[in-house]
Amino acid sequence: MTRPSKQRATRTRLRLAGVAFALLALAIAGAFSSGVFSARDPLVVYCAHDSIYSEQLLRTFQQRTGIPVAIRFDTEATKSLGLVNLLLRERKYPRCDVFWNNQLLGTLDLQEEGLLLPYKGKGYERIPDRFKDPGGQWTGFAGRLRVYIVNTQRMSATPASIQRATQEHAARMAVAKPLYGTTRSHYTLLWHRWGREKLVSWHRALRQAGVLEVQGNAMVKNMVAAGKCDFGWTDTDDVFIALDNQQPVEMLPIRLETGETICIPNTVAIIKGTRKLTAAQQLVDFLLSAETELALARSKSRQIPLGEARPEDLPEEVRQLKSWADDACDLRSLGESRQACLQWLKSEYLQ
Repeated sequence: MTRPSKQRATRTRLRLAGVAFALLALAIAGAFSSGVFSARDPLVVYCAHDSIYSEQLLRTFQQRTGIPVAIRFDTEATKSLGLVNLLLRERKYPRCDVFWNNQLLGTLDLQEEGLLLPYKGKGYERIPDRFKDPGGQWTGFAGRLRVYIVNTQRMSATPASIQRATQEHAARMAVAKPLYGTTRSHYTLLWHRWGREKLVSWHRALRQAGVLEVQGNAMVKNMVAAGKCDFGWTDTDDVFIALDNQQPVEMLPIRLETGETICIPNTVAIIKGTRKLTAAQQLVDFLLSAETELALARSKSRQIPLGEARPEDLPEEVRQLKSWADDACDLRSLGESRQACLQWLKSEYLQ
């Protein structure tokens, strides 16, 4: 073959290869637009709950249904905020199908931005109204309570002792900085109930009295368990870590003036744009089942079932928590207060 003939043959092969590549690209684009994917494509789950408790449940779902699951966990440093921000950045090209958040405020942010799909499956029906969105865009399950943790070698764990210590000895109290996590949820609730003026006044009086502000609930637990502080605010799962380690602590629920407790639920939501809708709905039903709530209640974190659960099926300590959670206030209205409270908190801590 002459050199010009070889060149023409080469050009022909390149053109054919280009056509084949273009056809392949169109086929892939068509699959994305039509939502047709192989059953081997994984269901992508972003999960803010601790992997030590959540991963086994997600693997159980995978084994039982045959639906492969790809999990992205949050980091301890960013808590659930990191995944919420990632979902906001990915809004035009969503990668996540289902978001398992370990609290509510970030989920409300995503709802306000229009990133959640409504779904009211069989799991939705068993969860009380105050722990779910009326439109089905998110549903709560397996909660934890905001509590006082008390070092019993330094003070008695009674409501009267805590009230007196809060008023007279705030310097012996530890709290997490309220910019993040469940302490931010706690402050947002107080903002909603009290209004800005009362919360700001109360907060500044507490700081002036010398309350110890630390980086997170786990550090509050550490400070109280070690006797460096007498008492503090934290969550039930942190207290159980101290109790399991035989440390001298007890807990009491934090109650509002109305007598209500503060129960922070896990939440689950389907992300708008998912191309695995049926599989996503199956996972939501699984997470909202009595089976999942009982598994989390029996874990070391002792999450509190929000749906119906027989007392005899629960660990003894979770039975008491569930009775406290029965008095929980409704957090769904916090959407109106969360941004205003956050802007104030940023002015207090970030300037």
